[in-house]
Amino acid sequence: MTTGRAEQLLRKPEQGRSAFLELFFDLVFVLAFFRLSQELVEQLSWTGAFQTLVLLLAVLHVWAYAARFTDLFDPRHPLIQLLVISMMFGVLVMAAAAPEAFGRNGLVFAGAYVTVRVGVLAVGVLLLRGHEGQRNAVRLLFWVGVAAVPWVTGAFLPGGARGALWMTAAAVEYVGIALGFRTPGLGRAGTRRRADIVVVEEHVAERYQQFFIIALGEPILVTGLALGAGEFTADRSAATLVAFATTALLWRIYIHRAGALLADAMGAAPDPRRVAVLTIYSHVIMVAGIVVVAVGDVLVIQHPLGHTDPAWLPAILGGPALFLAGRATFEYAVFGRVSLPRVIGALALVALTPAMRPMPPLAVATAAALVLASVAVADAARTRRLPSEPPSPPG
Repeated sequence: MTTGRAEQLLRKPEQGRSAFLELFFDLVFVLAFFRLSQELVEQLSWTGAFQTLVLLLAVLHVWAYAARFTDLFDPRHPLIQLLVISMMFGVLVMAAAAPEAFGRNGLVFAGAYVTVRVGVLAVGVLLLRGHEGQRNAVRLLFWVGVAAVPWVTGAFLPGGARGALWMTAAAVEYVGIALGFRTPGLGRAGTRRRADIVVVEEHVAERYQQFFIIALGEPILVTGLALGAGEFTADRSAATLVAFATTALLWRIYIHRAGALLADAMGAAPDPRRVAVLTIYSHVIMVAGIVVVAVGDVLVIQHPLGHTDPAWLPAILGGPALFLAGRATFEYAVFGRVSLPRVIGALALVALTPAMRPMPPLAVATAAALVLASVAVADAARTRRLPSEPPSPPG
């Protein structure tokens, strides 16, 4: 049963398109990704990579929850708009605090994250009073509440201990997704109705597509800034061209079939929760790859020729490899299979790493772009052979 108040706030099934509010909300993530990539450029080490990953997982979790929130609630309602804008401000604070999150701004970052997650969920539980969706909101609040303890505790501890606690907290929430937020006394979410997973398939699919485009804005932004920060020499211009081509190839590989058929896959899935979980995880991996690609772009444009620092290779080659791994996972969510070219491409990027050590950064970046181009060409060839392959998500 649904109360009149809850009914007024819920998104209607016919509202399949994203609202302007949701596009506005996504803008703050451009800042978040930029701050994270810039911090990784300045601290390019395994410790820096680990810390960036922890912060990125938190940022992406806020977006995933916001997408679910606006799939359930009508973003045209003033109260829902206020809550979404509040989440947006919270991400803004997180982005501002990110460079010093493992230093003096730890409590600011963790406090903003916990406030956004717990606060909006608590309000959601109240708004869903009398609605069957309230049980799912309580499950989420339980898991977020459990994760909030190490988030806040870690903010008072030094770097190593903080990183361990925060990674544990992030893992708790992502494991919760896989487990259906199984909660004592309430069981697991999404076991009775498709609407427990997604209300409007077209809306959710469009939100992931839009967010991926927003993520691609990060390498575009840093590429332009890096080029403008120095002379327009031939080597720097060539590095910029390769960086831009790499971004364009990421876009092309993403939209090929799976990116365009996600809504159909959600509607056809015998197990919609499995598709939802794989979609979330795959986009986390792909966005992480894009952030690393942005780091590689900066390094290559700043130092196109000369010696390639061994620490730069994981960024220049690892970013595209990480993206291909996430894209392969996404493809499995939509088609129940993985194309061999994506696997070969990711393995080729890893295998190239030792051979690229004596090469200049521009040559390394060019090799990575050529691997991505090969995957895109293989995609086009498959399309010619199978022009109308329907989605077939795993059962």
